[in-house]
Amino acid sequence: MKNAKSNQFSSRLGFIMAAAGSAVGVGNIWGFPTQAASNGGGAFLLVYLILICLLGYPMLMAELMIGRHGQTNPADAMAKLGQHKWTRSIGKVIGLASIITALLICSFYTILSGWFVSFALASVSRFVGFAQLSSWFIDFSVARNVFFTSLLIVMAVYIIRQGVQQGIEKWSKRLMPLLLAILLGGAIYILTLPGAMQGLSLLFKPDFSRILDTQVLMGALGQTFFSLTIGTGAMMVYGSYINKKENIAKLTAYVTLMDTSVAFLAAMMIIPAMYVAQHNGVVIFDDQGQLLNDTTLVFTVLPHLFDSIGGQSQYILSFIFFSLMAIAGLTSTISIVEVPTSYLVEKTKMGRNNASLFVGVLILVLALIVVFYFDPLFNFMITLTTERAQPLIALAIAIYLGWVWQRNDLLKEIYAQEGVSQDSLFWKIWPIYVKFICPALILLIIIKLF
Repeated sequence: MKNAKSNQFSSRLGFIMAAAGSAVGVGNIWGFPTQAASNGGGAFLLVYLILICLLGYPMLMAELMIGRHGQTNPADAMAKLGQHKWTRSIGKVIGLASIITALLICSFYTILSGWFVSFALASVSRFVGFAQLSSWFIDFSVARNVFFTSLLIVMAVYIIRQGVQQGIEKWSKRLMPLLLAILLGGAIYILTLPGAMQGLSLLFKPDFSRILDTQVLMGALGQTFFSLTIGTGAMMVYGSYINKKENIAKLTAYVTLMDTSVAFLAAMMIIPAMYVAQHNGVVIFDDQGQLLNDTTLVFTVLPHLFDSIGGQSQYILSFIFFSLMAIAGLTSTISIVEVPTSYLVEKTKMGRNNASLFVGVLILVLALIVVFYFDPLFNFMITLTTERAQPLIALAIAIYLGWVWQRNDLLKEIYAQEGVSQDSLFWKIWPIYVKFICPALILLIIIKLF
């Protein structure tokens, strides 16, 4: 149980920044623009926004509600909702599945975030004239991937070891406002360059014929859950650190709005940047109009764009951008690493220091397996977790909350919040919505995907 004040966020702002830091990361900066560019631009954006409203927001609220009610790790928090031994066992399995999914996501997520760190250092190396070192930072190699993946994991573990308030909350409150400011400035700057309007047109003119395309739906659903870290247990853990009287609906709205805004700003910066780079002679698409390499879009297009600027400013801009992307990756990694760490702290005799170290080593082993077998495993792990495991876990959570959690107990949890009236229409509809609508929508999309 997490009853100590040090195991709670010290303020509402602290939670919002930490939860937004969890949600805002590689999924927004790398995933969303890549998915949008690969899946019809505006069509993908429209489907994504619809799914965020219909599924992302209510499911994020469900995870936070379960976490706050349980005041413990995802496995035990889910089990607490059951009234019988068999329902508690099912809940525990769902919670454990989310913890395992979090570990698997780290196997590729830390690699991606490590790339951001290496590209930021490459800018510094080029600025001071170390061209050969800069090439090592940029060129794809096992040695580089091992080093920066390990570095990213060490940074996350260092912050996790400091606890909720002094680690997770403090770093999130420092870094998230800066990230938002730089993204806004970057988007404005990119839109002033030749060719940018073509990218903007792609983003804001949906091809409605692709709205029900399986690839678009699959990408948008995966992006919705991956971006908000739904199905990984991260939001349940963060929910367990929230004061019992906080209004979950408002907190969830703030986090969802911030997450979606960052994804939108990233798309407004990176997709126009693609066309700016193309205007400057960089080949982006193949003869069939498909992206040449959508997996590493951010790492191929933006360096070319910065190079085209010329002068010393190109290195400064590159360093600022990739540093902040590294920060976004780090804040998300922190939340994912916290999931198995919180479980070990509560279920074993390990202290936070030893538990976080153990989890860090486990994640490093998983990530290094992906590094050494990159071609067969990297995209496979992304598909397995974001497009398969997370939607299935979200479906299980929705069904479990709606059909297993006793309605009177759920209503008691809801009405204990500040500013919530028993006459509130929203809180009358939400339990019914999660019970019937969310499972039906998720199931329909999953059937179409599989």
